Parts: sequence; C-alpha cells; structure tokens
Amino acid sequence: MIQDGFLYLGVMIGLAGLIAYIEKSSASRFFNVVPGIILIYLVGAFLKTTGILGSSDAIDSAYSNVRGALLPTLILLMLLNCDLRKLIKLGPKMLLGYFTAVVSIILGFVITFLIFKGLYVSDTWQALGALAGSWTGGSANMVIIQGILDVPENIFGYALIMDTINYSTWVMAMFWLVPFAAIFNRWAKANTSHLDEVSSELIAEHEEKQDQSVSFVHIIGLFAIGLFTAAVATKVGSLLPEFGTIVSTTTWTIFIVSIIGILLAMTKVSKIPGSMDVANVLLYVVIALIASRADFSDLLQAPIYIVSGFMILLVHAVIMALVAKLFKLDLFTLGVSSLANIGGMASAPLLAGAYNRALIPIGVLMALAGSFMGTYFGLITAKILSVL
Repeated sequence: MIQDGFLYLGVMIGLAGLIAYIEKSSASRFFNVVPGIILIYLVGAFLKTTGILGSSDAIDSAYSNVRGALLPTLILLMLLNCDLRKLIKLGPKMLLGYFTAVVSIILGFVITFLIFKGLYVSDTWQALGALAGSWTGGSANMVIIQGILDVPENIFGYALIMDTINYSTWVMAMFWLVPFAAIFNRWAKANTSHLDEVSSELIAEHEEKQDQSVSFVHIIGLFAIGLFTAAVATKVGSLLPEFGTIVSTTTWTIFIVSIIGILLAMTKVSKIPGSMDVANVLLYVVIALIASRADFSDLLQAPIYIVSGFMILLVHAVIMALVAKLFKLDLFTLGVSSLANIGGMASAPLLAGAYNRALIPIGVLMALAGSFMGTYFGLITAKILSVL
C-alpha cells in the first residue's frame, strides 16, 4: 500500500505519461473507443479501489497542493488559443447554432434529472453539473467544475462513464449523418454559401500557427506565465467573499484566471506555440490525480447514468432539429455546434473536416469558444439541479 506523498505523485504522473505514450504511439482502434483520459481514470480508480493507493495526510496534502497549482495553470494555457474577436467571423447562424446547442443540452440535463432523480445516489447533481461542463465545452471544463464543486470522486466516475459511452455514441452518429447533409439541408431549406467565405479567411491563420516549432524557451515561458498567473489568482481569490457552494475561493480563482487568459489571447502571448500541448500534459496529470481518489465500489449504479446520458442527448437532438427547421440552419452548423459543446477540440474540427477540410478552422474556433464558456454553463446547470 502506497502512503508516501512523493511516491504517490510519482506513480500517478508516471501512469498518465505511460498511457499518453501508448495512446499516441499505438495504431490500435482501442483508443478510439476508450480515450487515454478515460483509461487513466479507470486505472487510477482501480489502484484506489483495490487498496494499492492508501489514505494518509501526506497523500491528501500532495493531492490538494499539486491539483490546486495545476488546475488554474491548465485553464490559462487552454484559453490562450481562444481569441473571442475571431468568433464574430462565424456569422449569426453559426452563433445561433452554438447557443441553441448550449441551451438544449442544459434543458436535457434538467429534464433528465427531474425524471430520474429518485434513482440517483446522493449528490448526483454535482456530477451532472461537471458533466454539463464537459458537454458544453470539453473534458478540461469537467475537471475544473469537479474542483470547484468538490464532486466526490466515486460519483465523478459516473460522469466520466457517461462522457465515454454516451459521447462516443453521439460522435459516431454525427459522422454517420455527414453523407445525408444534402437531404437534411433541403428539408431545412438551408443556404450554405456563407461557410465558404468564412473558411477561406480562417484556414490560413490556423495553418500558420500549426507550422511553428516548439522550443525550450516556449515551453518554459508557458509554464512561467501559467504558474505565476495561477499563484496570483489563487491569492486574490482567497481574499474574496464566498457565497454558498458555487461561489468559493476556487470559483474566484478560476474566474480570475479565465479573464486573464481571454485578455492574453488577444495579445502576442497567444502566438507562443505549444500552449495546447502543455495544457494537455497538465490535463492528463490532473485527471490522474482525481482518479486516485475514486472508489468504484458502487459501480452497479452506472446503468441508470448511461440511460440518463442518452435521454439528455435525445432532448438536445429534438430541440436542434426544430430550431434548424425554424431558422433554416444547415447540418454542418448543427453538427459542429453540437460537437463543439459535447466533443470539444477532440471531435468538432474532425467533423468540420469531414464536410470539407477548408472548414476545419471553424470547428477549431467553435470548440475553443466552448472551452472558455463550458465551465460557466456547467456551473449554471449545477446550480439549477441543486435547486431541483
């Protein structure tokens, strides 16, 4: 049994690094079904459930201190890629599609919670709030909300299971619909000419940044900016008043870091290459740390959560289809808007590329918008569920 704090950190970070290496170097389709982040969580939870990872003050201190430092750093680096000025270029229909997706997902959570709340374990509203952050932004947002709400790790595991099974099914459905875009667009009477104009401007900017090489100076600069900002935000956040469960010191810290990240995204700092790579490293480490606190003794409760996930997606799909018919939105707009929320950077650009490679930057921008706002949409959802 591991009781030492430093050994605990070494094991969990080593686990994250090993799985990340296997995921990126393997040609197996296994990781298409079980992403590396989920595998890290499952292995970490196994180590905790079987007693290999013990409980001690040293481990608790290492966990809280390291996660407390890395989480705001991760957020800042992630947001350096989110220049909100560029979102204006997407046009009103793309923005309508995006916010329709957000509202329909939140309504899906509310309706589903009302239907099944008698079957959930205690404090499920916290886990669903965290999942709402993921489904309106991405996995990083789910981790952020887990930290803000202090979601119990075993209940958080249910959210991760939903984020794997339900998300994977939804992504497959979105790609399956691509060949039927013309049929759908005729049904909705949609006009797609605006997409060609927007994509021609964005693709050049995106490819320019992708071609830049990452150096030692870039990496240490990103760590310096991220950790310094996180430290200052944490100190300021600790001085601000708390209001209930939602608005805590962690909430203030995340809010301050998010504002700074958005402002820096409109400066030359956003041009530093490698920010997403470093952010992904931190994301894997934070997921490993959270997994080390999970206990899957109550795993038999999982089926009701999976059913709940499909109910949420059903509400989302019905509302999106109705809005498409009403406002004549095309299938590309609906699909990318949906995956920019539910899939984030991992799938929205891929779906955009499945329609046309020139449209990939639109998927990137939509996903980045979700990365910024997903945390707040998730907290709103959590607040609504806590009242219900």
